[in-house]
Amino acid sequence: MATLTNTTPPARRFIKRQDVESITGLSCTEIYRRIAAGAFPKQITLGPKCVVWIEAEIHTWCDEQIAASRGEVA
Repeated sequence: MATLTNTTPPARRFIKRQDVESITGLSCTEIYRRIAAGAFPKQITLGPKCVVWIEAEIHTWCDEQIAASRGEVA
């Protein structure tokens, strides 16, 4: 019996700022303040009036915040 291996990379999902706010609990102003400070994943510009974030990067950031607050290594 042949074993299938998954060689495709994981799917990337773009999410809008409102979703980032919902996931993190941060306000719009705080998100951009942390981006400017280099303390939050940077947005991706898709067009003149459209920016998104990579969902996995936001979840990774959340995991890092949890670990840091508990004195753990992420």
